[in-house]
Amino acid sequence: MKRASYSILTVAAIAVLAGAAARGAVTVRWLALVVPYAAFATFVLGMSWRVIVWSLAPAPFRIPTVCGQQKALRWIKPDRLESPPDTLAVVGRMALEVLLFRSLFRNTRMTLREGPRLVFGENKFLWLGAMAFHWSLLVILVRHLRLFLEPVPAFVLAVEKLDGFFQVGTPVMYVTDGVVVAALVYLFQRRLRDPLVRYISLFTDYFALALLGAIALSGIWMRYVGRVDITGIKQFALGLVAFRPVALPASGDSFFVHLILVSTLAAYFPFSKLVHMGGVFLSPTRNLANNNRSKRHVNPWNYPVRVHTYDEWEEEFHDKLEAAGLPIERK
Repeated sequence: MKRASYSILTVAAIAVLAGAAARGAVTVRWLALVVPYAAFATFVLGMSWRVIVWSLAPAPFRIPTVCGQQKALRWIKPDRLESPPDTLAVVGRMALEVLLFRSLFRNTRMTLREGPRLVFGENKFLWLGAMAFHWSLLVILVRHLRLFLEPVPAFVLAVEKLDGFFQVGTPVMYVTDGVVVAALVYLFQRRLRDPLVRYISLFTDYFALALLGAIALSGIWMRYVGRVDITGIKQFALGLVAFRPVALPASGDSFFVHLILVSTLAAYFPFSKLVHMGGVFLSPTRNLANNNRSKRHVNPWNYPVRVHTYDEWEEEFHDKLEAAGLPIERK
């Protein structure tokens, strides 16, 4: 519970400091230019470093995680998704994993009950919460592209319209705004409620969820309560993208807090567990075909080793073996 409390207090402190800094015109102008660029550079360099390190890690052998029949004899039906024999099957398996969290869908929950009895059951709520969070976050990111692109692409407008089909009053209420908050609340309370998950949860686990929640809530506040100058914010965003920064819009305190929180997340991303977003594509247990029976894989990092064959050993000790009366293959 302390770790969760500390994470919430840390995020709250960042928001309060950003709100206090927003009161100073010079401070806001300086931070609004430096912080986003610094955070973006940290994100790009950090993710690039992670990917380069992962790509250079030796993976000479095929070690995919499988739970199906491998391709073998003709009359044995293989499971192409559970044990992919080629690249096409790997692409299909990865697509299901990335888009639908297939392995998490089949996740089971183990509980110890009276008896004692070990009971295994389904754990679909975790899959549903993860799906709701990730897909809502993706839609929100796509919607935000309208701030950085001019003209706005048609697919961004289509996603925005689809997300706002449940129109209640003005401004249009986006479904993903409520879904992402609900998903984050579920994921956060799950770590507190489940003793096993709480035991292995670190400060960083709670901090990431709290930071994402603060970003979502500050964005909701700006849209439905604070009513910021969206035209001025778009001009500011376009200026950042074009490397021609402009001043923040007037009365942009809430937007400045939102900007600082997003920049914090971007800078923190490469050094957190959130980096699994890129790591899933470089995992040898997922992105390799299970073709060990059809193709021989040789470790390219093996250095030449001077071996001592049996024939050489027998020739070396031939006289001693013969004197001891031991059988000798070469006479």
